[in-house]
Amino acid sequence: MGFLQVARRVQDIYTHVLKAIVYFLAGVAGFGLLSMMGITCIDVILRIFRHPLIGAFDVVKIVGALTISAALPYTTAVKGHVAIEYFYHKLSRRARVVVDVLIRLMIMTLIGLLTRQCIVYGQSLKAVGQVTPTLQLSVFWVPYVMAFSCAVVVLVVLHNLLHPGKEMIKP
Repeated sequence: MGFLQVARRVQDIYTHVLKAIVYFLAGVAGFGLLSMMGITCIDVILRIFRHPLIGAFDVVKIVGALTISAALPYTTAVKGHVAIEYFYHKLSRRARVVVDVLIRLMIMTLIGLLTRQCIVYGQSLKAVGQVTPTLQLSVFWVPYVMAFSCAVVVLVVLHNLLHPGKEMIKP
């Protein structure tokens, strides 16, 4: 097997694993959305009978953060973010390529820094023993999950940078 065949095989495996992670996180986001809706509906119904669901706000707040962060890699993979297409298409082809590469490199840098800061924040929450107000659940792990999702976003943007003009996943 030649070097190019090995490189292509490694790239195929990388893409397959990355897609699996993105789909898994999209499933987590979908489940999180359903969970938030279910918890909120149950809480509202129980409030009618004067027995609110204890800790509903704590759980919805945690699940909301997880849902948003888990949805980012899928949104990035299908190129579902808002773009300023009008100005972008006014540029020449060469200028569009340069702008696209620069923007993707900036995105990777910023999301990479966000990943790092989520880890630092999770470590600080763990050090002080931060818990939710009502249920006393530890929350240090939430920024770690958010950091993982952000790291996956960086990998998806890298994939998009190496494969310009096409989505990693079809919506």
